[in-house]
Amino acid sequence: MKRRLQIVAVALAFGFGLSGCGNDSGQSSGSGSARTTKSTKSTKESGMDMQEAAERSDGMLDAVLKEIDPEVQWAHGPTTTGSCDVTRRRTVMTIVSAERRQSFLDQVEKFWRKSDYRIKAKNNDKEFPAVYAQTKAGFGISVSFRGKGQAFFEADSPCVKESKVADSTSKPNGPAYEGVYPLPRPNVHSDYWSTGAA
Repeated sequence: MKRRLQIVAVALAFGFGLSGCGNDSGQSSGSGSARTTKSTKSTKESGMDMQEAAERSDGMLDAVLKEIDPEVQWAHGPTTTGSCDVTRRRTVMTIVSAERRQSFLDQVEKFWRKSDYRIKAKNNDKEFPAVYAQTKAGFGISVSFRGKGQAFFEADSPCVKESKVADSTSKPNGPAYEGVYPLPRPNVHSDYWSTGAA
């Protein structure tokens, strides 16, 4: 009995030590987000707050979307905040056919590697593939395909100082869908990305 209590105590201590502000699984529960271990060394000590973290996340998302060739149309997804972190989202409105998804992911992964991001995980599922990466500053970023082959980008901050978070100032390259949630399924045809789509 005493031995069992020791094991439970160690397991609880280990679990609490890992809980922090987030997890390091490469996914948050149910959202497919690129959650990161919420290390506070490089962000809290430097004074970064949630608004600044959101702006950095916007910059990361802007950069990767500009690298996709040919260009895809995107709209903002919802911004969410935790007790010390923020997540920005972008939803791709261009139809990316099943036969083009790997090419799409390859472009994204190549850019992230070139940007010195660490690839944390890949899901090679044919229908719902995904790539999860992390920056040296502890920001997580991911791209994943979900229902109807729609691509979603998410950027998660590490734990930073609490603050209010304003809407993103990045302008979508198509309809903004302000106040619309959930966003429509992909509806923009591309001669390249939509090849073979029904």
